[in-house]
Amino acid sequence: MAENKRDFYEVLGVSRGASDDEIKKAYRKMAMKYHPDKNPGDKQAEDKFKEVNEAYSILSDADKRNKYDRFGHAGVDPNAGFGGGGFGGFGGGGGFEDIFDIFGGMFGGGGAAQRRRNGPMKGRDLQYAITISFEEAAFGTKKQIQVNKFVACHACDGSGSEKGTNKKACEKCHGTGEQRTVKNTPFGTFQSSTPCDECNGTGEVNEHPCKECNGSGKVRKTVTIAVEIPAGVDNDSVISIRGQGEPGTNGGPSGDLYVVVTVTPHKMFKRNGSDLILEMPISFTQLALGDDIIVPTLSEKISYKIPPGTQPDTVFRIKGKGIKSVRTGKTGDLYIKVELEIPTKLTGEQKKKIKELGTVLGQESYTKKSKFAETMKELFK
Repeated sequence: MAENKRDFYEVLGVSRGASDDEIKKAYRKMAMKYHPDKNPGDKQAEDKFKEVNEAYSILSDADKRNKYDRFGHAGVDPNAGFGGGGFGGFGGGGGFEDIFDIFGGMFGGGGAAQRRRNGPMKGRDLQYAITISFEEAAFGTKKQIQVNKFVACHACDGSGSEKGTNKKACEKCHGTGEQRTVKNTPFGTFQSSTPCDECNGTGEVNEHPCKECNGSGKVRKTVTIAVEIPAGVDNDSVISIRGQGEPGTNGGPSGDLYVVVTVTPHKMFKRNGSDLILEMPISFTQLALGDDIIVPTLSEKISYKIPPGTQPDTVFRIKGKGIKSVRTGKTGDLYIKVELEIPTKLTGEQKKKIKELGTVLGQESYTKKSKFAETMKELFK
């Protein structure tokens, strides 16, 4: 969700017409400034470092930069425009490993990216949007959703190799996944690392790739997943289901699935946190004389006594008739706002009776009206 992200050019401090070299130089400067090795324990610097890396990953790629220039963040957001039943990756497994190589061992971690490529990596997290009714949100529900995603290949059990065979260590890099080069300069000797071109940085060579998954260890499949939606969820609530993302690599754990909830509006009730608000039309007679009214709740009808002389827009509270809070477990209240409804379709006889009632009541029956009249007399003496 990219609505709160800063402009990528602003992040790197370059103009929109900046050249590739200018962008690379700006990135090196910013990454050096906020690198975790230089700012240990500084959460703000860590966030800035991630922001700088993300900006560079887009602006250093010609295709992504073009999409970003045309459509902004939405053009490079894999989740932009997804609807019910859709999903997008959150990252987890892609990362910025290649970006770090630009430092060439500058921070003493020359082979960090390759080691990460060799080591266990968590699978991609996925996102799924679901729409439920107001009542389902209030009381909780169970849903079956279908997600099209990568799963471990059944033919090779996710290994990527034909059954009965194994990958072997790359002879070119001796299983390290990286090729090291040493350069002598007037400033000293510098060592840098690049991914091995023989095994693409994995450290292993697959001589007998699985025919089902072409050696990737993953196949795309539509999977049915049960989702438990707790009582009290609201719009934009996110339900996390561990391990239901895509499979990891090199023995890494599977990613997670994040279900984003949208709740349809109710015909009668409005919601404020765990409280419910009901606007209820009441007649003049009921407000003036008081009445026992029938009030709907989400689960039942209850009787409530309105006292005589109740004014329009008065709000009454009925405890414990709201919605259960996901966070605290406590149930909110129901607030009833009474609204005076004036009849519009009157017969001649009804109009006559209302005029007679007005004469009988007199101005003194109306406290506010009487005070208003007295104040007006004083103003125009």
